[in-house]
Amino acid sequence: MVLSCHNISKAFLENRVLANVSFHIEDYEKAAIVGVNGAGKTTLLRILVGEMAADEGTVTLSKGKTLGYLAQDGAVDTANTIYEELLSVKQHLVDLERRIRQCELAMQAKEGSALEALMKQYASLTHAFETGDGYLYKSELTGVLKGLGFPESEFGKPVSTLSGGQKTRVALGKLLLQRPDLIILDEPTNHLDMNSIAWLETYLMNYKGAVIIVSHDRYFLNRIATKVIEIDQTKSTVFTGNYSDYAVKKEQLRAAAMVAYLNQQREIRHQEEVIEKLRSCNTEKSVRRAESRAKLLEKMDVLEKPTEVRTDMRIRLTPRKQSGNDVLTVEKLGKAFGRQLLFENVDFEIKRGEHVAVIGDNGTGKTTLLKILNRVLPPDSGSFRLGMNVEIGYYDQEHHVLHREKTLFEEISDDYPYLNNTEIRNILAAFLFTGDDVFKRIESLSGGERGRVSLAKLMLGNANFLILDEPTNHLDIASKEILEDALNSYEGTVLYVSHDRYFINRTAHRILDLTAQRFVNYIGNYDYYLEKHDTVMAAVGAPQTGTASATLPDSSSAGTAASASSAKSIEPDAKQDWLAKKEEQARIRKKENDLKKCEEKIAALEDRNAEIDALLSDPAIGTQVARLQELTTEQAGLQETLEKLYAEWEVLAE
Repeated sequence: MVLSCHNISKAFLENRVLANVSFHIEDYEKAAIVGVNGAGKTTLLRILVGEMAADEGTVTLSKGKTLGYLAQDGAVDTANTIYEELLSVKQHLVDLERRIRQCELAMQAKEGSALEALMKQYASLTHAFETGDGYLYKSELTGVLKGLGFPESEFGKPVSTLSGGQKTRVALGKLLLQRPDLIILDEPTNHLDMNSIAWLETYLMNYKGAVIIVSHDRYFLNRIATKVIEIDQTKSTVFTGNYSDYAVKKEQLRAAAMVAYLNQQREIRHQEEVIEKLRSCNTEKSVRRAESRAKLLEKMDVLEKPTEVRTDMRIRLTPRKQSGNDVLTVEKLGKAFGRQLLFENVDFEIKRGEHVAVIGDNGTGKTTLLKILNRVLPPDSGSFRLGMNVEIGYYDQEHHVLHREKTLFEEISDDYPYLNNTEIRNILAAFLFTGDDVFKRIESLSGGERGRVSLAKLMLGNANFLILDEPTNHLDIASKEILEDALNSYEGTVLYVSHDRYFINRTAHRILDLTAQRFVNYIGNYDYYLEKHDTVMAAVGAPQTGTASATLPDSSSAGTAASASSAKSIEPDAKQDWLAKKEEQARIRKKENDLKKCEEKIAALEDRNAEIDALLSDPAIGTQVARLQELTTEQAGLQETLEKLYAEWEVLAE
């Protein structure tokens, strides 16, 4: 065992964040800590590494084990270059190498016993150098830097000139080179492109040590994690397996808890009916029996109704009107900044109802493309045109659609003056802004909060063509799943840029991969892209004169690159397989939606049942015979409907 965490509790004033959190980490184990934003994940990490003291409980690092921690804003020495900063981790090997060279020079001028002493020292130094992988450290350092997205041309770049995200990547590189027995990473993929994330996944899977990760990247967690530790409402629960295994088991537990809750509610209602009948008999014996049953009922440990975090936030994206079939046509589009060419001669089309994801390395021009389409930036060459009745809804990661000086309430009311106060508050509440939160200024919000405000405005816009730039940035997993469900049920057209592979997998019908100043087209989701990537790149690898887009070649011409103007279709069998998968996913989503609607109906009827019980207990109502009869009839009808819904719920839950 590497680490043991026993009954950790932490509160900030009256806000309890963690309560009796316990788990352990074994040698070589890869564990993920998940939970909604604000659940206490980062607080737990800071307690594990000793940056913060727990109010109660103990954290034990096994004797002789080392620990390395990367916070979201990893600290680095800005006086060094990128290469020097990583080299500082191997300073002991640099010093050994220098002493070996000095020893070699000194031996040339020595003889006899002095030479013999130097030779012994030289042998000792070289042995220490070899056992410390001294002959590999330079190539290891270079490999880590390249894997994290730094080309050799940037190795000499001063750390002081780097962005915050680049500095975090340098800090991550330093941590990986230290090779501690336990690596603790807080959102390590936030500042990495897809290639760097894939490299990090492979590195961590093969790492000869244990890893604890806090991340919202579900694809990353699926590949890395062998254990999931969930922090939910201050408590911890440990699940074996990766994120998908956890999600299935979590839903099974929720479903089982719902069955237990519904069964207990039935029993409670049955006992209450029996008690009421016994009391109505008005005999001494029946009254005693009623009191006995009532006491037993009072002692019952009443189960809480299971809740779903994702029901707190709902997004409904509904186009006001339908666009024409041709939504967007791009022809010979090109853009450069100075001598840096981003893309040129780009041709592609988007049809109504398509969900198209744009992927590619950082700095290749993905966001620039979206800004051009939204007329924020002009193209250097080429043109694009929108189809008939196309209305764009734009979500940009810098949230330029927001006014920093306004409050949340003003941001909505000024743009949508036809909404009344209650409607505005309800919309903001759907995105988790309640009470006095609506009077916060935009400039005071976090990145995730601004993202939620932008999504609220997007929902109100009723656009039929959504253009989204990194829509899942700063969203927790539950919020991402809500957005995915909204896009999957959206009847309009979507074009978005994202590094979130799980999100792409769930929502994309097509992928445009921006590579080598051109777009390569894949008709499928992210898994399909991975499956076909090497084949396609081999086919379109050679630069095509005057061609900036390529589509997946068919099986009869795998070695020939295809431009957008002569697009070839994907293999029929592969396409049918993919369509079948999408149909199955749609069927499952429909069942999930039916289950959710059933639960909502049950909750509404149970609430009304409780209201009627309260009314029947009101002495003022007791004298109104007609009203009593009306309420009793309504309650009987409710009970009959509830019984049917309970049966329907059990079928759907299975």
